[in-house]
Amino acid sequence: MSTMNFPPTRAVGRGAAWYRGDCHVHSLRSTGGELTPEQLVIQARAAGLDFIATTEHRSAAAPGTWGHLAADDLLIMLGEEVTTKTGHWLALGLGPGELVDWDYGVQDGLIDQCLDQVHRAGGLCVAAHPHAPYPSGELLFPMHGFDVVEVWNGLWSSDLPWNADNETALTDWARSLTADVPTGSWRPAMGNSDVHLDGQIGTPHTVVFAEELSTEAVLAGIRAGRSWIAESADVDVSFTASANDRIAGVGERLASRGGQVTVRAAVRGIPTATVSFHTDRGEVHRSALSSDGAGALQWNTKADDSAFVRIEVRHPNGQVAALTNPIILT
Repeated sequence: MSTMNFPPTRAVGRGAAWYRGDCHVHSLRSTGGELTPEQLVIQARAAGLDFIATTEHRSAAAPGTWGHLAADDLLIMLGEEVTTKTGHWLALGLGPGELVDWDYGVQDGLIDQCLDQVHRAGGLCVAAHPHAPYPSGELLFPMHGFDVVEVWNGLWSSDLPWNADNETALTDWARSLTADVPTGSWRPAMGNSDVHLDGQIGTPHTVVFAEELSTEAVLAGIRAGRSWIAESADVDVSFTASANDRIAGVGERLASRGGQVTVRAAVRGIPTATVSFHTDRGEVHRSALSSDGAGALQWNTKADDSAFVRIEVRHPNGQVAALTNPIILT
């Protein structure tokens, strides 16, 4: 039985549940950051988040900076934004004081050993804002060593939390699914605020199914693609596929045995939005929600016709409000 249902606005307990989190967070210890760790934690709770990851530029999380701010209702994971000469990436799940080298570019041949350092520690490597419009912001490294792609970054679009750079990242990621899903090597998408300023945290954020609210469990959920992206905690999305009395949720595999697959989506909190279904054949179905922002949709397919299915939810102006990782059909 799938665990897919509406995630709560706040996490309930520390057991298996959907948890909301922002994995790209900067304090005043980063260039351009204006918020203290204490202010970030207050704003994270106000934004309805259950976890954050600290990712200061080119520096490790100093011992004693964050630990006293964590509580049962807010997990604080440690990480780093590795700002190299030819792209930035997030090292998530580091230990206190652990630093990943950043002083290199794509021609130096050092990226693999730095990614391996994070993997050996049980951490996660995220390709950050791969089309950022500033020097060194665009990621030029090959994608094969990264676990996840940040397709939605909120830093440069606080007033309008979706821009052309995110659209390009989403297009590239969607294209990669067509090639990678059949081989089992696809990379999940995630969204983060890249907060530097007041009021940015959680716009957007990633909603993850984890066995508990712990660093290991949250990273495992992100790594497996058991996640979707929301513009705010007001947005709820449910997404499942079923066939032959079997049901699968986002990031899971569904064995259809050649029969019909029924795909269902339910959305709340996005007035007059449009929900679109996407497979390896591109966009295959679209439907509008009512003015109250709630609705349930259904679409049928077969595994012979669709290697996977995912959904996007967009405002009338085309801005993305939510998007999911795929359900794999076999």
